[in-house]
Amino acid sequence: MTQRAIESCGVIGDLHTVALVAMDGTIDWCCFPQFDSPSVFGAILDENKGGHFRIAPAESGTNRQMYMPETNVLLTRFMRAEGVGEVIDFMPVRTDRAKESASVTHEIVRIARAVRGAVRFRLECAPAFNYARTSHSLREIDGGVAFETDSERMLLLGPGPWEIQNGIAVAQFTLEPNQTAEFSLRYLAASEDVGQQAPVEGSSMMDDTLVFWREWLSHCKYEGRWRENVLRSALTLKMLTHHPTGAIVAAPTTSLPESIGGERNWDYRYTWVRDSSFTVYTLIQLGFTEEATAFIEWLAKRIQQATSDPSNGEHREDKLATGKQLPEDKPAQENSPQVNARTGHPVPDDPLNVMYSVEGKSDLTEITLDHFSGYRDSRPVRIGNAAYNQLQLDIYGEMMDAIYLYDKHVSGISYDIWQRIRGVLQWVADNWNQPDDGMWEVRSKRQNFVYSKMQCWVALDRGLRLAEARSLPIDRVRMEKARNEIFESIMKNGWDAEQQSFVQAYESHALDAGNLLMPIVFFIAPTDPRMLSTIDRTIEKLVSDSLVYRYELDGGSSAWDGLAGSEGTFSMCTFWLVDALARAGRLEDARFIFEKMLTYANHLGLYSEEISPTGTALGNFPQAFTHLGLISAASHLDRKLRK
Repeated sequence: MTQRAIESCGVIGDLHTVALVAMDGTIDWCCFPQFDSPSVFGAILDENKGGHFRIAPAESGTNRQMYMPETNVLLTRFMRAEGVGEVIDFMPVRTDRAKESASVTHEIVRIARAVRGAVRFRLECAPAFNYARTSHSLREIDGGVAFETDSERMLLLGPGPWEIQNGIAVAQFTLEPNQTAEFSLRYLAASEDVGQQAPVEGSSMMDDTLVFWREWLSHCKYEGRWRENVLRSALTLKMLTHHPTGAIVAAPTTSLPESIGGERNWDYRYTWVRDSSFTVYTLIQLGFTEEATAFIEWLAKRIQQATSDPSNGEHREDKLATGKQLPEDKPAQENSPQVNARTGHPVPDDPLNVMYSVEGKSDLTEITLDHFSGYRDSRPVRIGNAAYNQLQLDIYGEMMDAIYLYDKHVSGISYDIWQRIRGVLQWVADNWNQPDDGMWEVRSKRQNFVYSKMQCWVALDRGLRLAEARSLPIDRVRMEKARNEIFESIMKNGWDAEQQSFVQAYESHALDAGNLLMPIVFFIAPTDPRMLSTIDRTIEKLVSDSLVYRYELDGGSSAWDGLAGSEGTFSMCTFWLVDALARAGRLEDARFIFEKMLTYANHLGLYSEEISPTGTALGNFPQAFTHLGLISAASHLDRKLRK
C-alpha cells in the first residue's frame, strides 16, 4: 500500500464520524466514535504506523468509485481480466437515539460482491488505536475477531477463516458471480459485551441507509443548472454534521498539508463559529431548516456559557477580564494585553471562542504527534488547534448574520437569547477598533484586518435590523454610532487609493480575497467603483488561471503570517470571486470561472481546502467551507442567469 493522493478518497459517515475510503478499497482515516476522537485508522498520515482496513481483489488492476445516487453510500469497483468485483461501503445512520450518543452503535459495513467471473478478495484490518499510541490485543470470537485495548474495542464480524498476524486480521476468500460477503466493523466501549452482538445484516442496513439519505435529500429546494453538484455538496455538509449536538465540523481530517512537505498542517475536526455560521445560511437557502435550527441551538449554548446574567448585559468576569494566553509561537510582546484606544483600558477577552469541539469544549490545546511521518513527510502532525484562543473579531459578524437570517426565515429567537446577544453586541461596539489575529488565523502579530472590521460592522448592522424587525430593546444610538464609525474607518484606512483597492489590513498594502465578501454581506454595493476596482486588483494579484489565493504571501506589500513556506489556492475564495462577479453583472466571467472550478473536484465531486499549482488537492478533506461556497455561488449565479 502506498500513501495516496488526498483527492483519491470517498467519504462515508453516520453523523457522528466519517471514514475515508480510497479507490483501492482501503480505509486509511477514521476516528471513533466521533469526529475529534483519536484515530483508529490513520495511514493517510503515516502509511506504516497509522493503521488501515482494506478489502480488494488480490490482483492489481483498474478501479472506479461512485456514490449510489443521491446518497453517501460508496461503491468501489475493481475491474480485472479474471473478473469484476465491488465493495459497497457505508455507515448506518441511527438518529432515533442520537441524543444518547454513547448508546448509539457505530460501525462500518463493507459488502464485497463478484459481478463477473470469480473474484479472489483479500481483507486486511490493521487498526492503530489512539493515533497509533496505544497497543491492542487481537483474538478470534464467534463470527469474527476482536481488537481490544484497556478502554475500547472493535469487533470485525464476517465470514472467515481468519488469520491473525502481529495484531492484524487477514481473510482471503473467493466469490462467484452474484455472491456476496458482508463484514461489519463495530466500535465498542470497554464496558460493552462482546458476546451480545447482533449478526451482520449488511443488505438490510444498506437499504435503510439508502432510504435515509434519499429521504433527507428530497427536502432540497435547489432546482438550478448545477443540481448534481449542489446535491453532492449538501450531502457532504450533512455528513459533517454531528447529529447529537448540531455542530458542523470544518473537515473530518487533521494535518493534511497546505503545501507538501510544509508546516501549514492543521486540525480541522472542530466547529468554527465562522464556517458554521456561513453554513446556516446555505442550509436555509436549500430548505434544510432542521439542521439550521440544530446549529443555532448549539450556538446559543456557546453564547450562554460565555456570558453571565443577561439582565445587565455584562460578561463573565473570569472570561473577559484579561486576554487569553496566546499560542507559544507568538512573539513575547504579543502576550501583553491590548489597550482600547477609546477608553485606555486593557482590552477584555472576546465573549466567544473561535472554535469549539462538537460537544462545546473550548480548550483545544494543540500538540504534535512526532511519531507520525505526516502526509508525504509533511510535518508536524497536529491534533488540537492553538487558534482556538486567538482574537478573531470577524466571528461576531458571521454569527449575527446567521442569527438574523434564521430569525427572518425560520423561527424567531427568544428574549433570553436576545439579552445575551445584546451583551455581545455591546462588547463589539467597544472593541471593534482593536487589532486581531484575523480570519486566516495568522501566527505572527495582530493587525487591523479590514475583513475583521467589516464583520464587526455586519454584527452591529444585523443586530440593529433584528431589533427593528422584532421591536427588541437595544441601545440604538450607541450601536448606530459604532456601526458608522466602522464604515468610515474602513473607507479611510482600509482603502489604498494608489492601488484602487481595499487591502488586507490598515498596516499593509497587501490584498486579501476576504474583501470579495463586501458586497455579499451588503457592506458596499456590488457595482460601487471601489468594489469593481477591488475585484480587478484581486484578479491581477491573487488569481492564477481562475483560482484564487487567500492573500499575498510574497512581495514587498505582503505581511508575514508567521509561517514558513507557501500554500495552494483557496477553493472557497474562488467561489467568492464567482459570487462577487455575478453580483457585479459580469456573468460570463463568473460562469466561466465557476464551470472551471467544477473540474477541480475529485472523481466523486468532493473538494479539499486548497488546490496545488499542478491541480491536485491540498489541505483537509473534504472541507465544509468549500462545499458551502459552491452552493452559495451556484444559487446566486443561477438566479442571475435566469433574469
